[in-house]
Amino acid sequence: MSSVDPSQHQAMESLYAEHHPWLCGWLRKRLGCLDHAADLAQDTFIRVLLQRKALELREPRAYLSTIARSLMIDGFRRRALEQTYLETLAARPEALEVSPETRLQIIETLLEIDRMLDGLGGRTREIFLMAQLDGLSYVEIARQLRVSVTTVKKHAVRALTHCLFALED
Repeated sequence: MSSVDPSQHQAMESLYAEHHPWLCGWLRKRLGCLDHAADLAQDTFIRVLLQRKALELREPRAYLSTIARSLMIDGFRRRALEQTYLETLAARPEALEVSPETRLQIIETLLEIDRMLDGLGGRTREIFLMAQLDGLSYVEIARQLRVSVTTVKKHAVRALTHCLFALED
């Protein structure tokens, strides 16, 4: 931490000392597990440390809980994707052995796709997934959602444009 401003270092130490026990308790109530709460609290403080905003915080508990909530949601999403992936593998008729490296790469790719689609509106996301995952035509989607084919096409274009811009970033 030699490149860190001493006042920033002191502010971080103070923030940690004053709010770590509270954050662990707050997370334990939501997660039901002291170990997971302690891990997530550490991840939260690491994020604050990396952002170097400890000196600027006016409402530290609100800031810490916002970061912790975001990390908690990311963890829930990751576990849900992993569970879905494992269930899909289990449902396959033939035995398929995937290396841990390949499994990690697949899960990271799924998380990236989920983050990319997270920026879409609900209807746009639904239409995109119906077309891409279910393989439905625009006419079939329009019929199921009881909207016009033109509406489906507009949402599909919006989704594809969003994905293209996200890939460029």
